[in-house]
Amino acid sequence: MQSVPFTPTFDGWRAAARRMIVSGVEPRAVAWAPEDDPQPSLGLADEGAGGAEVREFRVPRRFVEIARMVACHRDPERWALLYGVLWRVMNGERALMDVATDPHVHQLLRMEKAVRRESHKMKAFVRFRAVEHEGGTHYVAWFEPEHDVVEHTSTFFAERFASMRWSILTPIRCVHWDGASVSFTPGVPRSQAPDADHLEGLWRTYYASTFNPGRARPGAMRAEMPLRYWKNLPEAQLIAPLLQDAPARVRRMIEQQSTEMKRERRARSEPAQTGTGDASATSGDS
Repeated sequence: MQSVPFTPTFDGWRAAARRMIVSGVEPRAVAWAPEDDPQPSLGLADEGAGGAEVREFRVPRRFVEIARMVACHRDPERWALLYGVLWRVMNGERALMDVATDPHVHQLLRMEKAVRRESHKMKAFVRFRAVEHEGGTHYVAWFEPEHDVVEHTSTFFAERFASMRWSILTPIRCVHWDGASVSFTPGVPRSQAPDADHLEGLWRTYYASTFNPGRARPGAMRAEMPLRYWKNLPEAQLIAPLLQDAPARVRRMIEQQSTEMKRERRARSEPAQTGTGDASATSGDS
């Protein structure tokens, strides 16, 4: 079996896989050996990129798109799985990625879905804290992703918070925005993340004011926001008491609505009764 060292990123794996495919090395003969401390790169070329080597090594675009996401998964067997599917694609099964019932393709699709879901969670649950740094305000967030989605999701934050200087720290790797470009550094422990700041009080006030007790669904909430994220969310400490008080708040809302409806009915009926009495009196006089 041939040991293949490579940088454990999509680009690093693809370069090594290309060499193995061109050399005719079957999947069972490859032992993937990821090297430590990968250096991420946002320039992930796809099938249509330039270069003679890429033009001679054409891979279906769908495989490239899925492989780029699967490379972010934390399963150490992802590299071997990707190469096994790539080998089949390059050896007669060009439409393999369209066969969702194939066990290996099915596994790749599940991994891709998990990575996309984690990227979505990162966008939803990152909370920045204001830190004074070098005479200005720098916003720092701590997040613990299940998969290595930092690089993939960094573009979203760079576009969404382009006017801020910010950093997102994670145990896997960290991403930083200086107002002009994105950079990456190795992961750090939770102890390096800042504690609460004055913005968290405002955020909790806003969260409590927008909480709708009538639409509170604890099961659905936990499915959308798993408990492992709660410890890093400033509003999480409000969730339990808000849910506990939700039934009483709903009852109060119903009672208030009922009282208002009765008041409106009385207001509508009183002028009509007065008008009927006047009409009867006029008829009697005539």
